[in-house]
Amino acid sequence: MDSRAFVIHSDDYSTLIHNVSTTITRARKRWHVAGAAIYSYRAFLSLAKNANFSIGYHQPYTALEIEPNTPVTPPSSLIEAEKLAEIVREKKVESLQTIGGVHKIVSALKTHEASGISGSDHDIRWRKEKFGSNTYKRPPAKGFLYFVWNAFQDITLVILLVCAALALGFGIKLHGLKEGWYEGGSIFVAVFLVVIVTAVSNFRQDRQFNKLSKISDNIMISVVRDGRPQQISIFEIVVGDVVVLKIGDQIPADGLFIEGQSLLIDESSMTGESDHIEINSTINPFLHSGSKVGDGYGRMLVTGVGMNTSWGEMMSSINRDTSEETPLQVRLNGLTSAIGKVGLSVAFFVLVVLFVRYFTGNTRDAGGNKEYVGSKTGINSILSSVVRIISAAVTIVVVAIPEGLPLAVTLTLAYSMKRMMADQAMVRKLSACETMGSATVICTDKTGTLTLNQMQVTKAWIGEDERSQVTAPSVLELLQQGVALNTTDKKRSGVMMKKESDGTINVHWKGAAEMILELCSYYYTAVGTKLEMVEDAKRRIGLIIEGMAASSLRCIALAHREVSEQEMEYEEENAKPKLKLNEEALTLLGIVGVNIKMITGDNIFTAKAIATECGILGFQQQEGEVVEGIQFRNYTHEERMEKVDKICVMARSSPLDKLLMVQCLKQKGEVVAVTGDGTNDAPALKEADVGLSMGIQGTEVAKESSDIIILDDNFSTVATVLRWGRCVYNNIQKFIQFQLTVNVAALVINFVAAISAGEVPLTAVQLLWVNLIMDTLGALALATERPTKELLDKPPVGRTAPLITNIMWRNLLCQAIYQIAVLLIFQFRGMEIFNVTNEVKNTLIFNTFVLCQVFNEFNARRMEKQNIFEGIHRTPLFLGIIAVTIILQVLMVEFLKDFADTVRLNWQQWGTCIGFAIVTWPIGFLVKLIPVPEEPIFTFFRRSIVKARKFIHRITGFEARPSRKVL
Repeated sequence: MDSRAFVIHSDDYSTLIHNVSTTITRARKRWHVAGAAIYSYRAFLSLAKNANFSIGYHQPYTALEIEPNTPVTPPSSLIEAEKLAEIVREKKVESLQTIGGVHKIVSALKTHEASGISGSDHDIRWRKEKFGSNTYKRPPAKGFLYFVWNAFQDITLVILLVCAALALGFGIKLHGLKEGWYEGGSIFVAVFLVVIVTAVSNFRQDRQFNKLSKISDNIMISVVRDGRPQQISIFEIVVGDVVVLKIGDQIPADGLFIEGQSLLIDESSMTGESDHIEINSTINPFLHSGSKVGDGYGRMLVTGVGMNTSWGEMMSSINRDTSEETPLQVRLNGLTSAIGKVGLSVAFFVLVVLFVRYFTGNTRDAGGNKEYVGSKTGINSILSSVVRIISAAVTIVVVAIPEGLPLAVTLTLAYSMKRMMADQAMVRKLSACETMGSATVICTDKTGTLTLNQMQVTKAWIGEDERSQVTAPSVLELLQQGVALNTTDKKRSGVMMKKESDGTINVHWKGAAEMILELCSYYYTAVGTKLEMVEDAKRRIGLIIEGMAASSLRCIALAHREVSEQEMEYEEENAKPKLKLNEEALTLLGIVGVNIKMITGDNIFTAKAIATECGILGFQQQEGEVVEGIQFRNYTHEERMEKVDKICVMARSSPLDKLLMVQCLKQKGEVVAVTGDGTNDAPALKEADVGLSMGIQGTEVAKESSDIIILDDNFSTVATVLRWGRCVYNNIQKFIQFQLTVNVAALVINFVAAISAGEVPLTAVQLLWVNLIMDTLGALALATERPTKELLDKPPVGRTAPLITNIMWRNLLCQAIYQIAVLLIFQFRGMEIFNVTNEVKNTLIFNTFVLCQVFNEFNARRMEKQNIFEGIHRTPLFLGIIAVTIILQVLMVEFLKDFADTVRLNWQQWGTCIGFAIVTWPIGFLVKLIPVPEEPIFTFFRRSIVKARKFIHRITGFEARPSRKVL
């Protein structure tokens, strides 16, 4: 046999194996591959006796020389995904060393440490089939029936269903199937409509959150494929990929460390331990999905993706609950609960009164006869009357409880979230929409937030001279090296380099100018002269730095020192010698001033200048407005709480300082919003009531810690988010005013009518209809109001401000009093005034009541302004909803007579209803002329009660015991 070199191409080999194994099982395929490998190995050994040959892969960057006595690395098809993932997941260093370390795994996975995988479609498909994709199984989405069932959990609806079943049974028994189903069936239909609307809204909200979570989870990752750096989706990561990691990045999959410098990993999301873990190639090369890069940089080889990682297993078991209640919803539920208790008390009182009236013979039927005449009254008649009385009491409960408020909040927030996405703000947490409207303090990061996170040199000083160019080639070369090689974004960083041409070793330092200046013993002039840094020269250069900082320039200094092999120092770290960068006797190369587009803990001069330019500080600063981080940090807790309100700028701050600031502000009752983009901002972003991160320059740690992501990295978008937050809160207040007007008026009307006449003019079906169109359509109409500039002119709401303001009480009570007066006149004198039957009178009451709400909806658009039509042309959805509401009411009155318990009205009667309803407009205009005190009404009542107790104690000597709860 002649001496030849045999080369087996990996693509051809894998294609051959694939074609052969298409018709056999996976187990048989593995046996075939193993047999083929053993046979080939023996054949090659026999050939090696007479010839030297090499086996290489058909990739220019991977070639493995195999000698006869060298163990052969198993082909990648023999690597079990589960085994490889287990080694990394459980950090089995011995197992990794046994199989040859990271380099052997790189070769076995057909990849390259520097160039990565080929990235071809065939290669990617093969890797996903072999090792899986970087996705995890999510719990099944909640179906529509789940939300239907949840909607049925409302206790009011359960009571209505019981009453509907009783009414349906007795109605059919008394009046037959043809007419007896009207009342009970109508209640069933109304309850069904309420349930469907609620379920559809919650179902769509759940789908919207799932969609948003997919967007927020789709992180872009830096990888190297085919020798080129690329940005790909985290879901496209495959086993064998080489991922580039830097500070703040999320580790996208499990893997092994290839190379890097000072790589520290935060594994708190997996282990709960906050300490950073050092990653190196010997002791701990293991990287786990879901962890974050705390410091340094490096490259990793992906060895496990998706469900073959600890993160994937954990995430697959997590059910993201999107039905969380927002703070405002909690307050609304408290309001609903309080009103419900009032409604239940009134309903119970009405129930007792009606039972007494009935069983004492004080109620009469349509013919004027007594309904109850003792033993002469049949059991069916008694049961029918009891059901009717219970239905009347339930109607009081229905009208009292504004059960549509949570639905209104949901609709308002869903609409606002969609519009905020169009305005470059992605809401990750539902409560952030409304909480942002209550924000009293915004703690903003500067770099990447107020500024653009980019730098442009505008001034340069070499020695003590401002220069536009450097004349000395030697100094220019050193400057180029210092800028190009030392690129970490830190306050001070260094790098050591060795020139191949002459073997000289240079240490380059770069960082905050005042810090680097303290390390320098010499400095260069523009012509290359090296001078000693005497005290006078240091003072002059210090003044230059202060002048540049005062001009809104961030000052960065460059310095270097040439060292010899003998001068190089080492330090012992983890039993391994590590080169120590020399930072003594440096030579100052120069100082550059940059137009601030990047932020770290700048010095106090730069911080003042930027704050003044942005309008945060006035030109005349007061004492205590500007502090440094170390000063704030060293305050006692009492001093911090005393001074924190006055502080406007904090220079040279650390992540701990930001966190302390947020905690102090929250303890003082402020609603705190924090903006930031860096990993160091994460603690403050999490602690804040609302965290806002930058979508472009922001690190994944910052994004994950935030509630809202500013997609365009523009600080003006933060102001837009603030306007939207206040708009959401304002729109919900408008709806509360509108809804409570309905509830107060209907409750009083039905209560007075039930006590005096033994019947209610507004039936349960009619009130359910009012709640349906008012809660759903009314909420949508008022939710479409866009934010205005005037919203930022008002003081923020804060934590303690009442949900219902004095202005809202004034508006709703005046409108409710008018509606009560009109409808009670209709109730007791309507038949005489309009010369109509009792059925027409009740229809007039119902129709006028609904039309009053339609016209009052215009008043709710502007709670303070008298011009309620301002900007009405910019809200076509509002006008459309009003039109739909009117059309539905016409259908209800004219065509659904039996369902709604109404009769048809003529044009004159319709005109009467509209005439009384339109009066709500001039009433709304005049009411807004009435001044109201700024102090909340309930605070005034509490203070009055306290004064009364003190007065009683002073006069009588008896100290009244304070009540447990004052509403």
